[in-house]
Amino acid sequence: MKLLGSTTSPFVRRLRLYFVKLNVTDFEFKHLDIFANTEDRKLLTDNNPAQKVPALIDEGQCIYDSRVIFRYLSQKYQQAPLSWPQENLLTLIDAANDSLISLFLLKRSGVETSEDKLFYNLQRERIEKTFLVLAEAVNKGEFEQWDYPAICLYCLLDWVDFRQLYDFNSLDGLAKFYQKYANDAEIKETSPR
Repeated sequence: MKLLGSTTSPFVRRLRLYFVKLNVTDFEFKHLDIFANTEDRKLLTDNNPAQKVPALIDEGQCIYDSRVIFRYLSQKYQQAPLSWPQENLLTLIDAANDSLISLFLLKRSGVETSEDKLFYNLQRERIEKTFLVLAEAVNKGEFEQWDYPAICLYCLLDWVDFRQLYDFNSLDGLAKFYQKYANDAEIKETSPR
């Protein structure tokens, strides 16, 4: 089994941490630099026509998208499926991740994203709203267990902190949740820093 991805991607990191949670050690992580290395980009494109990380190669097939890979691994290792409320929380986490990544890539491309433009405004609005709802969910105890949704939330927060994209420290629940796991040795091993 081989996981293709980047060490800085929050979508890849969540799967690396899920492997740790499952105690799966018989997989290979192949770090790819898809923005600078043409060989890495070709390897990804050959295995995932969507040209996005992560991709999982297992038993002669390639599975795309972190959400689908999670479902595949959950079934393979006979884990309980997520509840509908957990699925909704993952949708919010993914929406915030997607918006932040879009703004981050635009900024790295030299595009000024602070302008009053529909696309930028929608992304900022989505980020604000999802972080507020995620903070409420933490405060209600919906991320008490270190399960896949909690892993995904942590990876989002740590990536945001690493890239200095959003200050969630005023959202007490998120700040406490983040600090709870920030010094865990297994989690630090997958740090994008």
